[in-house]
Amino acid sequence: MGDTKVSKIQNKVIIITGASEGIGKGLALALARGNQIVLAARTQSKLEEVAKEVVHLGGKAYSVVCDVSVQEQCENLVTETIRTFGRIDAIVNNAGVSMHAWFEDITDLGTFERLFRINTMSMIWITHKALPELKKTKGLIVGVSSLAGKTGVPARTTYCTSKFAMAGFMEALRIELMDSGVDVCAIFPGVVDTEIRRNGLAADGQRAGFAGLSEDGAMSIEQCVDEIVNAMETRKREWVMTQKGRLGMLVKPLLPGIIDKMAREALDKEYGGRRGR
Repeated sequence: MGDTKVSKIQNKVIIITGASEGIGKGLALALARGNQIVLAARTQSKLEEVAKEVVHLGGKAYSVVCDVSVQEQCENLVTETIRTFGRIDAIVNNAGVSMHAWFEDITDLGTFERLFRINTMSMIWITHKALPELKKTKGLIVGVSSLAGKTGVPARTTYCTSKFAMAGFMEALRIELMDSGVDVCAIFPGVVDTEIRRNGLAADGQRAGFAGLSEDGAMSIEQCVDEIVNAMETRKREWVMTQKGRLGMLVKPLLPGIIDKMAREALDKEYGGRRGR
């Protein structure tokens, strides 16, 4: 990953949140050669390992420890980037957390706010702080959302709430920035082979440790990263991953009940079956 294909994106200063593992790490490596990559995540040791790989692949790397649920740290990420590289060309808002719990089982409703801060507010805080710089460079704002930001998924009420809000923010912002030269690219992956679901929260707000969704046919991180980089290179308005996902978005306005059924069937048998009607 990252050393087999050189991105057309060159000589850019790119902020990537959630850069210590999974999709974020994959993007950092894929975009490394010829670019200045600002890596943001909570764990310094992991960031340092990714930074070494970025440099090995021919890029420059700068690590910023950042808890994206904290506004001040998100704003500091932007300040540190400008201080270090003097500009910002692109922001990839990738950091996120999942949650799988049936709504009626949730005992800590504060998880709605927690996910909203991490998945949605982090993008808002970073983008607001960076927007003056992005206007100077006619830059790119990327938000890695989810198909759960396009259609409801059972046992994902918290996650869907944050991801739908993220999608709405990007859509409205895109229209506001139409004449500025700044583009907004919304990414909607399906099930990707990462740890986000097992690291997600359960009904009590603690780490769940299981996925909840069927992972049969999950997209590899490499393929997901390739598609995101392509969307960035071509500055797509949005990109819905998988043919099934794109077909679903076409069918949903006409046959919403079918999409609801597909969403229900996406739960793994053990998890979804316990509430079968």
